[in-house]
Amino acid sequence: MHSSPPIAANTLQAIGHTPLVKLNNVVSPGSADVFVKLEYYNPTGSYKDRMALAMIEEAERSGALRPGMTVVECTGGSTGTSLAFVCAVKGYRFEVVTSDAFAKEKLQTMRAFGAHLVIMPSKGGKITPDLIPSMRERAREMAQRPDAYFTDQFNNADSKKGYKHIGDEILVQLNRPIDAFCGGVGTAGMIMGVSMALREAGQATNVVALEPASAPLLSKGQPGTHHVEGIGVGMVPPLLTPDFYNEVRPIEEADARQMARRLAREEGIFAGTSSGLNITAAVQLAQELGPGKTVVTVACDSGMKYLAGNLYDV
Repeated sequence: MHSSPPIAANTLQAIGHTPLVKLNNVVSPGSADVFVKLEYYNPTGSYKDRMALAMIEEAERSGALRPGMTVVECTGGSTGTSLAFVCAVKGYRFEVVTSDAFAKEKLQTMRAFGAHLVIMPSKGGKITPDLIPSMRERAREMAQRPDAYFTDQFNNADSKKGYKHIGDEILVQLNRPIDAFCGGVGTAGMIMGVSMALREAGQATNVVALEPASAPLLSKGQPGTHHVEGIGVGMVPPLLTPDFYNEVRPIEEADARQMARRLAREEGIFAGTSSGLNITAAVQLAQELGPGKTVVTVACDSGMKYLAGNLYDV
């Protein structure tokens, strides 16, 4: 008889230990095995829960964040939702700089968790190269108050500690050599954290950083416009360390969106555009590597966050 799982003391203890599943229908015949970590099983439906918890608890440990203080961040929504959730459980006020370029549901969710939103207008609802930097500057100004703590996700190395758990979990779940791991680059915390875990375990994994083909800043030095929320932020993220990845691969946004729709219909995986981008790249890598090899990526968040947009208008 199986023992019941332990009861979580609070919802923060429900973060992590997400399922790893094998893809069966979107992978071409004669390809490597492709496994996807379903990160939308985290409490707010996103892998950003891991990052938010790590940043807040490390700040508490260092004394930078104390009871009664206000947490400040700039975010398109998933990080903000995760921080709002963690702050709600821990009792901190949370102020977030965001924009109308991001999904309305994400803004509503941050508000539902009690966040105070400062909304910066975008150009035609697009994520342009100057949007994120201007949001960061506004957040930095707001965080000058003595009672404020700026989590500063783009520069906060503590986020990698949270994301490293994804890699640690994959290693336990798979228990076989991982030939390639790929993931889209936003803050770069996820791909850096997973890469750290794989390196520490002695895996000779080809780590592939991904970006939208219309904004090939990392691969070609050319910023651009796109609508893949959470990645392609218009700058080289400070956390992206060249020693911890092997190549950058641009992926067409149209292919990512088509893959997201296929995943729902053919694999029962309901995820967003960045997940579609990750899995498009994983399927490409699997074709290149061939049978007997293993490719792993992540489904970043839930498709529920994208129903008000046009991703699933089919």
